[in-house]
Amino acid sequence: MIITDTHTHLYSEAFDDDRHDMIHRAINQGVSRFFIPAIDSTYTNSMLKLEKDFPEHVFLMMGLHPTHVKENFKEELNHVEEMLASRFFYAIGEIGIDLYWDKTTLGVQQEAFRYQIQLAKKYKLPIVIHCREAFDEIFEVLETEKSDDLFGIFHCFTGTLEQANQAIAYNMKLGIGGVVTFKNGKIDQFLNQIDLKHIVLETDSPYLAPVPYRGKRNESVYILKVLEKLSYIYKVSMEEIASITTQNSKDVFGI
Repeated sequence: MIITDTHTHLYSEAFDDDRHDMIHRAINQGVSRFFIPAIDSTYTNSMLKLEKDFPEHVFLMMGLHPTHVKENFKEELNHVEEMLASRFFYAIGEIGIDLYWDKTTLGVQQEAFRYQIQLAKKYKLPIVIHCREAFDEIFEVLETEKSDDLFGIFHCFTGTLEQANQAIAYNMKLGIGGVVTFKNGKIDQFLNQIDLKHIVLETDSPYLAPVPYRGKRNESVYILKVLEKLSYIYKVSMEEIASITTQNSKDVFGI
């Protein structure tokens, strides 16, 4: 059984004490494909080292995270462009809009999001979207940018059934992680109405650990709890969920 974690921050400082052990724990349980989203330029070297240490398992994205769209965001976007021009990445991500922490930066977040979508089209890459308290704002940008060559993943999907279908209509897969195991997560109530062909698995580790690890540091091996929950929701085996969602990840990332 090959399991794909489509979104994990393995370079995070939270793993500094046991990073290699943590990754090997996951690989030993069949979690052997890790897609690594970018945050900003300060993490680029850590990401490159991670890829060097695990070249068969680690696949890098490049982008500017919406919560890191600050006064210097144009410099950061220049860094993204320079990296894209210098080597191959599997996606532009994570990008999007986050209005949970700071609503005053909406304008520049929209500008950075749109710009990076256009980079994705230029390089023929998928996008990986971060959305927090910003579904309407995200959909507004996607509506103006929609095209056959715009596709990707709506990371950490936590919306309604209607919003799920809207995301899918924009050629997005839904990234399903630990939230599906939460009592108040809500997405477990309608997920079986979404065809599995639209779903990919993720952890967002070290964040959003699934039950029974909620509130603790998340790690990629915990994706098995997400797999277990989806098996229950869809009434099919964990092996089938793993197979379908891994194929979906290959359809998005091309590997």
